[in-house]
Amino acid sequence: MSTTESVPSGYALNRTRRVYLATRLAVADRHWTRLRGLIGKRAGEFREGDGLWISPCRGVHTWLMGFSIDVAYLTGDHVVLHLEHSLAPWRFAPVRLQATSVLELPANTLRATGTTIGDELEIEARTPGDAPPA
Repeated sequence: MSTTESVPSGYALNRTRRVYLATRLAVADRHWTRLRGLIGKRAGEFREGDGLWISPCRGVHTWLMGFSIDVAYLTGDHVVLHLEHSLAPWRFAPVRLQATSVLELPANTLRATGTTIGDELEIEARTPGDAPPA
């Protein structure tokens, strides 16, 4: 594994709605991985079931991206405090100072799962080699 990419090995579950938002969750938790985000990915490489959890993060952009994404801004307790649906390429999303992290998902994931502000998420971010929860 390179230091600039995270291998998807976790998940994001909407506990309020009892539905998975991502079953292949990558983590961007270092300066370079947070800055890079999904830049360089093609739409076909970020599909249903994929997700990127950026932490810490209070806002995102879609510069140099060729596809739209959904964005959920989360509190420290993983409660959804703001949503951006189908954020188009070459855009800046608003900064939310109350956010501690952001979950990027394929476009239309938030609507398809009924995710809304106030929902509580469970995020399991494992590194390769970690055992899955028992």
